[in-house]
Amino acid sequence: MPVLPPDFVRNMTRLLGGETDRFLRSYDEPRSYGLRLNRLKLDERHSLIPALTGLFGLRPVPWCPDGYFYEASARPGRHIYHAAGLYYIQEPSAMIAAELLDPVPGETVLDLAAAPGGKTTQLAAKLRGEGLLVANEIHPARAKILSENVERLGIPNAIVTQAAPQELSARYPETFDRVLLDAPCSGEGMFRKDPEAIAEWSEEAVETCAQRQRDILPHAAAMLKPGGTLVYSTCTFNTLENEETVADFLQRFPEFRLLREERMWPHLGQGEGHYAALLRKDDVSQEQGRRPAGMPARREGGKPRKGKGAEPPEASALSSYVAFAQESLPGFRLPPHGQPLVFGDALFWLPVPPGSAVTPASLRGLKVPRPGLHLGDIRSGGRFEPNHSLAMAIPAEAARFAADFPAGSAEAAAYWHGESLPAPPGAKGWGLAAVDGFPLGWVKASDGQCKNRLPKGLRSP
Repeated sequence: MPVLPPDFVRNMTRLLGGETDRFLRSYDEPRSYGLRLNRLKLDERHSLIPALTGLFGLRPVPWCPDGYFYEASARPGRHIYHAAGLYYIQEPSAMIAAELLDPVPGETVLDLAAAPGGKTTQLAAKLRGEGLLVANEIHPARAKILSENVERLGIPNAIVTQAAPQELSARYPETFDRVLLDAPCSGEGMFRKDPEAIAEWSEEAVETCAQRQRDILPHAAAMLKPGGTLVYSTCTFNTLENEETVADFLQRFPEFRLLREERMWPHLGQGEGHYAALLRKDDVSQEQGRRPAGMPARREGGKPRKGKGAEPPEASALSSYVAFAQESLPGFRLPPHGQPLVFGDALFWLPVPPGSAVTPASLRGLKVPRPGLHLGDIRSGGRFEPNHSLAMAIPAEAARFAADFPAGSAEAAAYWHGESLPAPPGAKGWGLAAVDGFPLGWVKASDGQCKNRLPKGLRSP
């Protein structure tokens, strides 16, 4: 058993009473490992699922239909299927929060503290590519990791922002159908897998986290539409950051009511532990006069840029993309609700559901690492070069050709290492490399060879 802080043990004894010994003994047991299948790529009946189950020894997670336990020796994170975005490695207890929020396709959803992306990708799978998902992370390095996971799992309708909660609530009052706040916390549920979490824990840290959570929650509430639902969650055990924070919030915001609370304990089931509360906002808003600091009474979006007679960059870039797609992606169509957006040389498809307040004008002035699906980049002479994100967001059959190889084959391993591949008969130009029918990245074929276009940072060691 790790050496636990004495104050933590006393707090757990007060909280758990006769269950304390059983709880403490759980620290002598191995940590839990889990993954969640990516339903954007694998539907419930896909023939590969039984093979994955056998390959990694998967066992169902009772509270998440797409979640599975696995043993540490299975190492699914090192398999090529992980690179293809077929699943996300996620601690099993943490799956409960997105299951409680349970968005449906077409809704507008916010994940307010989203990195590294477990809950974001879980919410995206429930949206099935329809509607809009805004995933926010204030820390730059973590926002980059979040963006990479959105890319790997092929999410076409997500925007990644890097903003403080007050920046977002100032722009998006009563905008989202559902909001998830997996709040920064003291991390007591991390003790079994992260010794640093033990070293950083103190009662003062718990109090600091609780105050931060109480500062963030009003901003999450302000961005929720009347009638919408909010999930507040943590990976910690103490009541100050959990039940007491929710009770304080309900007292300050009487238009909310508690629908359900869930406690995940390491001694009562497999998992490291989690807390989640599901709250609903009354259909009639009571925000007027109680707005968090920095939030305007009316939405303030920047004005669209006015052209000076020249063709706007989005129109020119989109024309280049369309020419590329007609030749190389004959089976793919952009999502119907969206619009092109140019950042420098990069062309994105910004998902904009009808009537959405999340528009290019509203994003102006925010740090936005990923403003939608990165289609590609415009090179000299207007030449379009597809981005890796596009490869991960389309089915292999949409491409003009796909060099498809089975997992475990020398060819699949060679592509993952960054090597060229033999081209399919007659292949020319841009196409996909795939493993068992799932895209891994782009290739460019000429003279019987497929030049590898997998980004260097994604290649296997």
